Amino acid sequence: MSKPVVLIAEELSPATVDALGPDFEVRTVDGTDRPALLSALAEANAILVRSATKVDAEAIAAAPVLKVIARAGVGLDNVDIKAATTAGVMVVNAPTSNIISAAELTVGHILSLARHIPAAHAALAQGQWKRSAYTGVELYEKTVGIIGLGRIGALITARLQAFGVNVVAYDPYVTSARAQQLGVTLLTLDELLEQSDFITIHMPKTPETTGMIGEEQLAKMKPTAFVVNVARGGLIDEGALQRALENKVIAGAGLDVFTSEPPKDAEALLSLPNIIVTPHLGASTDEAQEKAGVSVAKSVRLALSGELVPDAVNVAGGVIDPYVRPGIPLIEKLGQVFSGLAESPLTSVDVVVKGELAEFDVSVLKLAALKGIFTNVVSETVSYVNAPLLAEQRGVTVRLITDPVSEEYRNIITLTGALSDGTQISVSGTLMGTKQIEKIVEINGYDVEVPFAKHLIVMVYTDRPGIVAVYGKEFGEASVNIAGMQIARHEAGGQALSVLTIDSAAPDGLLDTLRQAIDADVMVEIDITE
Repeated sequence: MSKPVVLIAEELSPATVDALGPDFEVRTVDGTDRPALLSALAEANAILVRSATKVDAEAIAAAPVLKVIARAGVGLDNVDIKAATTAGVMVVNAPTSNIISAAELTVGHILSLARHIPAAHAALAQGQWKRSAYTGVELYEKTVGIIGLGRIGALITARLQAFGVNVVAYDPYVTSARAQQLGVTLLTLDELLEQSDFITIHMPKTPETTGMIGEEQLAKMKPTAFVVNVARGGLIDEGALQRALENKVIAGAGLDVFTSEPPKDAEALLSLPNIIVTPHLGASTDEAQEKAGVSVAKSVRLALSGELVPDAVNVAGGVIDPYVRPGIPLIEKLGQVFSGLAESPLTSVDVVVKGELAEFDVSVLKLAALKGIFTNVVSETVSYVNAPLLAEQRGVTVRLITDPVSEEYRNIITLTGALSDGTQISVSGTLMGTKQIEKIVEINGYDVEVPFAKHLIVMVYTDRPGIVAVYGKEFGEASVNIAGMQIARHEAGGQALSVLTIDSAAPDGLLDTLRQAIDADVMVEIDITE
């Protein structure tokens, strides 16, 4: 029998080929040569790429026997995940390959800012001996604020504590027990901004976190403080940062990532004397690149042998019954709604599967639920295998409960959870009709029937006349179109829950205005990532 064909479209380490082993026919192609790539894909069972090769819908259509696309790195901007999923092609990456490199680069930026290393080097290289001009500060006994206490944040914490610093953190999804374990004090974002001498950001980029450090936040920082971003471009408002550096609102900044890369129209920011910049070097170490190649090579081996693939980003791999598989994207979306409803750290979650599905092995749905819950709340890429680890690190207990009896629906999947403030939340969903349309059918005990959309608004308020007119007017004046709406209540004059689907994200400040206008107990926007 002929061996499966693995196509390597970019230069990868020799260790990557070694990790594939002798069971495959390894071919190479220049992934940037489009005609050559499309021709080579005709017989490929797997393709390994880095960032230069575009594996889009056209490329996937040209690969009739393709089973897996492997990206030797973290980012997946060059892979059309939706087209791959539609074609039944697994997409894998190497989500943990660069975490040590990113943590070390962050520490490097902090040290460079504290001691003016790049500027001092440049001056001396030009023959200028300026010792007094580059007097710096010690890290010892300074306060370092980490925004986002995931795996990279934890690695930075461990490394900086050796300098004798006080580490504080802001992360709404980390429990006090986990922070205590790391030796970190949890603060509100405002408290962290006000108290920290150095601030480093390690959050995912979502509509809520884009520009999270802007004019208002920079103004809260000490004039002697420094801010570092080695995570995602756009978390810091670059215009606001430029003004803060020019006006000495803060002492300096270190950036490895930018809103657009390479940075466009950013000469004024990049040339400031109190900023240190690097060209997205977070994963640019020999070790990280080798780890990435070896990691995806192992994933390719697992995928082509039909086993569960830990780092699959779109399907779980392994033997999953066709009846169960449509529930995977449903429960991932339910997980995103679930975490969007949580206003304090999660302590426990139950994944409850009722109906005919309970007769099958639905363990993958537990993994998919956790993947959805953490997708928009941690900086690292979430997979089916690291999601349980993320839950464990945060002290979240997880149970899978099955019941063959479902009274209202053929199948229903429910996520229920307890939060650290003692409150309970729940969200349920099902697949309806011959087209298997994904719908939310319950939120916190209120019965609804709402299809998923990219932008959801959930409101809870006291039921009374005129409320719909109030928020309809506010959305209209903000030029936000309401695509769908459903209101649920237990009794007239009691609490009502309203779910809106809107065509575009709500502008800044609109939800706060709405909360006050209708005296809402809950007012959240949930953005669903496909």
